[in-house]
Amino acid sequence: QVQLVESGGGLVQAGGSLRLSCAVSRSTFSTDVFGWYRQAPGKQRELVAHMRSGGSPDYGDSVKGRFTISRDSAKNTVYLQMNSLKPEDTAVYYCRVWALTYDYWGQGTQVTVSS
Repeated sequence: QVQLVESGGGLVQAGGSLRLSCAVSRSTFSTDVFGWYRQAPGKQRELVAHMRSGGSPDYGDSVKGRFTISRDSAKNTVYLQMNSLKPEDTAVYYCRVWALTYDYWGQGTQVTVSS
């Protein structure tokens, strides 16, 4: 079973930055798609960013220009750099690695942005 462990969440003031990390318990497969999702209280889980191995990233409209997804294949780690944070970015952030035949999620990390 593949495990994903997120870290880096916390409390930050509006306008600040955080970098989330997602440690994946196996090496990258060429079929992997990596992504970050978030879920705020009372709302549905939504896509933040995702990228395919060797591909270009895609971002949700609400985070374009502020968040950046990246991957360090040597460390089997996926990152989400979050800049210019807003109170509406407050949510639990989840890492995901998936393809047609598998779909793995992390346990989530809380990000709280104060105004």
